[in-house]
Amino acid sequence: MGSTIDFSKKLTNKERMQIPRQPMPEQDPEVRARNFQEVPLGYAEEQARMEAQRCIQCPAQPCVDGCPVSIQIPQFIKLIAEGDFAAAARKIKETNALPAICGRVCQQENQCEAVCIIGKRNPPVSIGRLERFAADYEREHELTRIPELPAPTGKKVAVIGAGPAGLAAAGELALRGHTVTIFEALHKPGGVLFYGIPEFRLPKAIVESEVNYLRQLGVEIVMDFVVGRTRTVDELFDEEGYDALFIGTGAGLPYFLGIPGENLNGVYSANEFLTRVNLMKGFRFPETDTPIPFAKRVAVFGAGNTAMDAARTARRLSMTDKVYIIYRRSRAEMPARKEEIEHGEAEAVEFVLLASPLKFLGEDGWLKGVELQRMELGPPDASGRRRPVPIPGSEFTFDIDAAIIAIGNGSNPLVLKTTLGLQINAKGQIKADPETGKTSRDRIYAGGDIVRGEATVIDAMGDGRRAARAIHEAIMRSGDPSPEN
Repeated sequence: MGSTIDFSKKLTNKERMQIPRQPMPEQDPEVRARNFQEVPLGYAEEQARMEAQRCIQCPAQPCVDGCPVSIQIPQFIKLIAEGDFAAAARKIKETNALPAICGRVCQQENQCEAVCIIGKRNPPVSIGRLERFAADYEREHELTRIPELPAPTGKKVAVIGAGPAGLAAAGELALRGHTVTIFEALHKPGGVLFYGIPEFRLPKAIVESEVNYLRQLGVEIVMDFVVGRTRTVDELFDEEGYDALFIGTGAGLPYFLGIPGENLNGVYSANEFLTRVNLMKGFRFPETDTPIPFAKRVAVFGAGNTAMDAARTARRLSMTDKVYIIYRRSRAEMPARKEEIEHGEAEAVEFVLLASPLKFLGEDGWLKGVELQRMELGPPDASGRRRPVPIPGSEFTFDIDAAIIAIGNGSNPLVLKTTLGLQINAKGQIKADPETGKTSRDRIYAGGDIVRGEATVIDAMGDGRRAARAIHEAIMRSGDPSPEN
């Protein structure tokens, strides 16, 4: 089938399956590797309608089951195919208040698109790109509508953390008529969406726009408020009169390698590095107050999405000549999204695979290199990936002057230590019912990375939405705001 079609014509399923998957226009790699502007440029209207025509509107709708927030995917795609883009955005927002974010950073290839019927014989429908298109169209054409809200219930719910889980919970609770306040420790709402994900992958204006939509729903956001220090959870209940509370503080405590030399100048956690760049706008120094360390050769340790974000960010800094991803397994085991790996390669990030760090090497307190050991893959470990096994006598040195550790994060213990009776597991994560988010404490719910460990944005949002429904049912049950377990 040609590159254009008559949108007024009703297509057969056979004709729909002959439409090629529409590529997303992008900045040229050589250009984008030196700027912080968004890499994918988004669909034009005709491209979006063409891609939407590929959906056969199958009755089983496995894509909806594959979506953690249960977006009515065939319905919104049908509206795009018909050219009613604003209605498509409103349909998405019935279950997802942050579609422009999810359309950019969710791992659709492992969720809704992974079970797309079209994907059995052809590339799946580009659900995420269509979600992004609808949300962007609504925002850019100033067509956002605030849905009619129910009468106030008189109930107050506190949400700790303005990351994906907290934002999703707050939006759902506001739509049910409750008074919702989010308490955020940083000076900008968004959590990892703001401080962790780079501008070129998720523009901060998008995050601010989505957060403002929640404010229009009536959600109050209090910044620079550290729960556990400014107020404890129990003080929010006893002194502020909240009927329920949702904890969505994420996993912001970085893990380190635990090898000699890790205290040298020039060794950073990915959290610190990305926060300097994204939240504090260090890439604009001296226009901003936060400098980015000077480094010619940067090594990032890890191969997940955070590692790719750090590597691609470092590549964009004007003083950097070389950026490496150093990973102890092979490319096949890299947990980052395929798209992010391919973007990194196109931007000249180099991969040093099957190599594990033994110690950092320094001079006068500054990082100068790293000693690595070659690895080979053995049997699978608990993660299902083949276990890396050291090759004796294969040590070698590698010259670098900056190292970024991106091997995962744990939970900040402040809220947990100041909230008696809140059960946690051996990893320091809150124990919560996976269906309701209910914790060991009455009226306290939790979700996202503080429960799961590091997970996806959409999984955290799914947790927030499920917990919000459970909170609503609990605080409205017989007028009793504190039901028993």
